Amino acid sequence: MTDATRDNPAEDLGRPHRPGPPVGAPVADRFVERGGSATRPPPGRRVAIHPRTLLLIRWIAVVGQAVAVLTVHDALGFEVALIECFATIGALALSNVWLWITAPPGPGRMAEGRAALVMAFDLVQLGALLGFTGGLANPFSILILGPVVVAATILSRRSAAWMIALATVIASALAVLHYPLPWGANPLLLPPAYILGVWTALAVALSFIGAYIWSVTDDSRRLSAALAETESALARERETSAVGALAAAAAHELGSPLATIAVVTKDLKAEVHPDDPLREDIELLHEQSQRCRDILVGLERRPLSDVGGRDKAADPYERLTLTGLIETAAENHVPERVEFAIVADEANEGSEPWVLRRPELLHGLGNLISNAGQFARRRVEIRLHWSTERVSVAVKDDGPGFAPQVLQALGEPYMSTRAGRDGHLGLGVFIATTLLESVGGRLVFRNRRGAEATVEFERRTLAQGAEKPT
Repeated sequence: MTDATRDNPAEDLGRPHRPGPPVGAPVADRFVERGGSATRPPPGRRVAIHPRTLLLIRWIAVVGQAVAVLTVHDALGFEVALIECFATIGALALSNVWLWITAPPGPGRMAEGRAALVMAFDLVQLGALLGFTGGLANPFSILILGPVVVAATILSRRSAAWMIALATVIASALAVLHYPLPWGANPLLLPPAYILGVWTALAVALSFIGAYIWSVTDDSRRLSAALAETESALARERETSAVGALAAAAAHELGSPLATIAVVTKDLKAEVHPDDPLREDIELLHEQSQRCRDILVGLERRPLSDVGGRDKAADPYERLTLTGLIETAAENHVPERVEFAIVADEANEGSEPWVLRRPELLHGLGNLISNAGQFARRRVEIRLHWSTERVSVAVKDDGPGFAPQVLQALGEPYMSTRAGRDGHLGLGVFIATTLLESVGGRLVFRNRRGAEATVEFERRTLAQGAEKPT
């Protein structure tokens, strides 16, 4: 399972980069190049909003603006520039019709560029309407925050920043360019200091609320994407195990027919004279049937996974000793130049635990071992400790150790010194942590004359369903 283009999970641990081809890349660490840093969306990115949702929001805005203008003019009796106001509201309604006509069919999402333009238009339209109704003196000027909040929720950092800047420019223009505030016989003239205060409050709110909402939403998006990568990696691992199980099941089922063919060809070979023209064909048939049996025996000896309704508990290859599990997880993950050792603690209590061959364990431990192998100078040591209650696996290398600035954040998604370069997304350690924690593991990372990653389990949880076979 090696792939020269995979994400190197060792760098997700914040250690200095050491040149050299990756060895034994786990499936979960193969990522597609997405361009830029891990938090920057790729070109042509689609936003997490359907055009239908945006259409609904904008139609509500059209109705709300019309009702507000008519209420002020008719119910309150204030003079309002009706022509200008309804021309502005009509522009929003027409743009919504255009958006509905040009929206992509089906469940497709909007491209980010188009969504940003729509929201920018909404800001300009709202600014124009406020300009015709008093500018910043209008209490509804706080609605400038609306498009900015929506943009910060679904757009990239760059697009959201442009929206915040545009809203600030519009607020600045409204402070000096606007119609008088609709009022009674005596117009309400607010002092410049008050207008300056409103502008300052809006500018601060736009920057702070926009940045805060974008940060929280982006963190949620990144975590969701990382969990999706974890699920994908685990699914691929299970598919690989299922293929092996299917091959072993086929080997088991085909064994009897091939044995019958071998017996029949052997009898025919004994009955046919050596000079008979059929003798050579019979010998070839016997030889090939024997070869098929050898291939199937090799397949049947591979570890199996539960597939096709087979009873996993009755499958001896699904149970491994803790040492056997580590050896399986470490297969092809340690470079030949590195000495690899599995050491059982002398203070261990009782017999060595047996465990089920779970993809979560193999994949998670394989990632940690791969990290250690990539940055070890000469040796990778895996120390096993077990008692009647706890089991721990410590993966230690003699390399440079973890970078101090990221040691406390290990296990978080997108923790990589090369995020965004050569397809490195910084998900290796996050995937390992997530998979091992899903089966009851607790990880601790530290530096002890090199890097050490320790996984601790409750023995009862780890060994559940894996009692020693008789």
